[in-house]
Amino acid sequence: MPLEITREVQVNIPFTMLYETYLDRFITHRLNPEIGFDAQALDRFSRSDFRAVAERLHDHGLGITLHAPFMDLSPGSPDPKVRALTRRRLEQFMALVPLFRPKSLVCHTGYDHRRYLEMRDLWLENSLKTWSVMAGQAGSEGARLMLENVYEQGPLDMKELFEGLRDLGVGFCLDTGHQSAFSSTSLLEWVKVLDPFLGQLHLHDNPGDQDLHWALGKGGIDFLGLFRKLRTLHPSPPLITLEPHREEDLEPSLQYLERAWPW
Repeated sequence: MPLEITREVQVNIPFTMLYETYLDRFITHRLNPEIGFDAQALDRFSRSDFRAVAERLHDHGLGITLHAPFMDLSPGSPDPKVRALTRRRLEQFMALVPLFRPKSLVCHTGYDHRRYLEMRDLWLENSLKTWSVMAGQAGSEGARLMLENVYEQGPLDMKELFEGLRDLGVGFCLDTGHQSAFSSTSLLEWVKVLDPFLGQLHLHDNPGDQDLHWALGKGGIDFLGLFRKLRTLHPSPPLITLEPHREEDLEPSLQYLERAWPW
């Protein structure tokens, strides 16, 4: 996998898979990991386990980004007990930041218009409290908090959140697969509205109706149009994370980026 672009990107990998199977492969192929943590990994592994993986990655000079747990978590929930559980999981995650020394921390907002539209003001108020604390902690460790689109219908679902966190430097992680599968707003409109906050890209492809995490170029997402637009707006590129869910989709994505990445 001797492609120049490999040095410029992160590749997603759940911590459990990294620990049990893929650590040596990431080191051998010089892949910079975006390590995902779920509840099972946070509860199963010891701090010494996390430290051992972090130290090996640092010893080999690999750059790291982290992805926070998200399943069933709701940072803006109107239920205080749900928010308390969410904070507990995020606190477990944040305790790992000094070990891994990541460039960014990617989190899901938990927003779903079908549940929260009628109580959006309360959801926003609760969310701002959650993310303000986390953004401050991230900044003190030299990392930047990124909030990623998932089920949001369009950028206006997220704009107020970023505006409320502007002073803390919270960035937008644009997930192309989620935009394609779940959003009713065009990809370039997302860029137009939220570009002032854009700090990271999650790149994966799909046919437009399911979040399948295909290799780039295998689905219907207009990556070339996205890259051209971003190049006109940014003299240097945002962080990039490839998110294949199958090992065989990684190399085609790297090859696609090698040809198409404009920086």
